[in-house]
Amino acid sequence: MADAAVSTQVDHDKTVGKELSKVLADSYNLYLKTHGYHWNVRGLTFRSLHLLFMDQYTEQWTALDEIAERILALGQTAPMTGTAFAGLTSVPEGDPKKGAEDMVRDLADGHKQVIATLKSLVAAAEKAGDGPSQDLANTRLAAHEKHLWMLNATLG
Repeated sequence: MADAAVSTQVDHDKTVGKELSKVLADSYNLYLKTHGYHWNVRGLTFRSLHLLFMDQYTEQWTALDEIAERILALGQTAPMTGTAFAGLTSVPEGDPKKGAEDMVRDLADGHKQVIATLKSLVAAAEKAGDGPSQDLANTRLAAHEKHLWMLNATLG
């Protein structure tokens, strides 16, 4: 069977792939939290938050595949289990009993963490001369910064 990995010649020490795996784990945990809050939000702001969270988790879901495929393109294996993600993520699980405002704050904190993880990826990709991983990270940075702005604007 032929090796499906692309010979990128940019990630000799696997640093970029490791950073991508952290981004994938953080992104997946934030996706789960956002989707869970979409289901469990209550109160007078239910409708607007339900829709906002849906917009965000839908966008995040699509990105997960792009991140995982980049890890594979670098010749590494994408993490896929809860145990693997738990060992890589910096984004804590959500609490379905939080109030609506606390959910928004928690998601904002999650986006801040993903942004920090993405900035580490940008630095590693730049050092490795890995333009495609930099492009992916910068695209994800813009998306998470937009989500963060919307959540902060919701808080007032």
